[in-house]
Amino acid sequence: MASKTHHAADERRFLDERGYSGPLAPNGANPATLLEKAVRERIIDSYFYKEQCYGINEADIVDRVVSHVTFIGGTYTIHQKPTPFICVVFKLLQLAPSDAILREYLEYGGAKFKYLRALALFYVRLTRASKDVYEMLEPYLSDRRKLRRRGRMGTSLTYVDVFVDELLTKERVCGTSLKRLTDRDVLEDLEQLEPRVSPLGDIEELLEEEDNLDQNGDDRGRSETPEEEPTAESQQESEQE
Repeated sequence: MASKTHHAADERRFLDERGYSGPLAPNGANPATLLEKAVRERIIDSYFYKEQCYGINEADIVDRVVSHVTFIGGTYTIHQKPTPFICVVFKLLQLAPSDAILREYLEYGGAKFKYLRALALFYVRLTRASKDVYEMLEPYLSDRRKLRRRGRMGTSLTYVDVFVDELLTKERVCGTSLKRLTDRDVLEDLEQLEPRVSPLGDIEELLEEEDNLDQNGDDRGRSETPEEEPTAESQQESEQE
């Protein structure tokens, strides 16, 4: 009788770089090492991860986010407890969802559940090449919804667009070091990206319009007829009154 092949569900196998034989992330990184070692170990030892993230798939991720993720962050409290957000990120690194699934998270699910969008945005930044990161994240710079952020110093308020900007410009977000992005100008010069158009419109045109308005306003002020200086006769009449 042929022996059955069993899938080992030991999470620590995923963390063992020597034994990792899975696919690399699209940006060429080993997904098992994209989160820092201390954080990874805290995640797999956490009660939340063992109870909520064991043996789930891409569809279950949505349910976990909607039910349990109410703030973004890496670790929080003085004990550096891993947040549910970073625990689900770690599970996504194991699942390696396709671009099609990520777009479902970002667009349709993200339109209703902002923390699902934040999760997908962070995952894209971790795993995708620079060109794809710009293309997938920049559309959400117009998302003004509020997010709670929690860390070792407590809870603070941020916004989805601010979170996206941090992912595009900062080297460390949610307690995680990010791989450096190729500058957007370089990708534009290589014709891999089209120049970005601001939702406000062309900045040069807006500045030119503002200058024209200011100039027209000054002209109107100068074209007003000045008041006539009082004559000697009018002064005499006023004195007699």
